[in-house]
Amino acid sequence: MPVESESQERPGGPPSRRDPAPRPSRRVFSTAYKLRIIAEYENAPHGEKGAILRREGLFSSHVVEWTRARDAGALGGSGGAARSPEKKPGKSAEQIELEKLRRENERLKAKLATTETALDIMGKARVLLEQISESTDTEKP
Repeated sequence: MPVESESQERPGGPPSRRDPAPRPSRRVFSTAYKLRIIAEYENAPHGEKGAILRREGLFSSHVVEWTRARDAGALGGSGGAARSPEKKPGKSAEQIELEKLRRENERLKAKLATTETALDIMGKARVLLEQISESTDTEKP
């Protein structure tokens, strides 16, 4: 049997060490570009918005995301590249526990209300059955 060398690629084996195609880089858009495209897109007449997207090589989701960021104030003023939105500070363990207990309290209140309603209905059903039973006892000759 011939011995295969390390440089030969086997079917189903690991890929070759040299990748002929470089990994594509993610596009980054400046704030000024985003604001210009949003303004142009919003002012475009009906039917022309798709032409703007095709011309720029964008998707409608880009414009929607940029518009939301602009409305939230994340695109104001700075002319740099796109930045990820700031993360909110995490909740403390006490806050998490408090929220958990509040949710459980609400769930238990709802369960109690359901149980009380069921008991009320059962009490009324018992009274009704007693009345029916008494009326049948008195009607017999």
